[in-house]
Amino acid sequence: QVQLVESGGGLVHPGGSLRLSCAASTSLFTIYTMGWYRQAPGNQRERVATISTIGSPNYEDLVKGRFTISRDNAKNTMYLQMNNLRPEDTAVYYCNTASENWFWGQGTQVTVSS
Repeated sequence: QVQLVESGGGLVHPGGSLRLSCAASTSLFTIYTMGWYRQAPGNQRERVATISTIGSPNYEDLVKGRFTISRDNAKNTMYLQMNNLRPEDTAVYYCNTASENWFWGQGTQVTVSS
């Protein structure tokens, strides 16, 4: 069973930055397009960005220009650099394949508040 471990969340002021990490327990990580997702209280989980096996990113409009997704296949790890954070970015952030093939991890809480 593949394990996904997200980390790097926290409490930041509006306009602040955070860098999230997602570590996968398998080298199968390298053959999947991966994605970052988030779920705010009372909302459905939504995908915010994906990255192909060779590092081509794709962003949802709500984070485009503020978030940067990247990956290090040698470390089976993916990152999400989040800049200019807004209160509406508050959510638990998760990672998974773009097709949600694996079991979800615990996620990491991001809270943007003044």
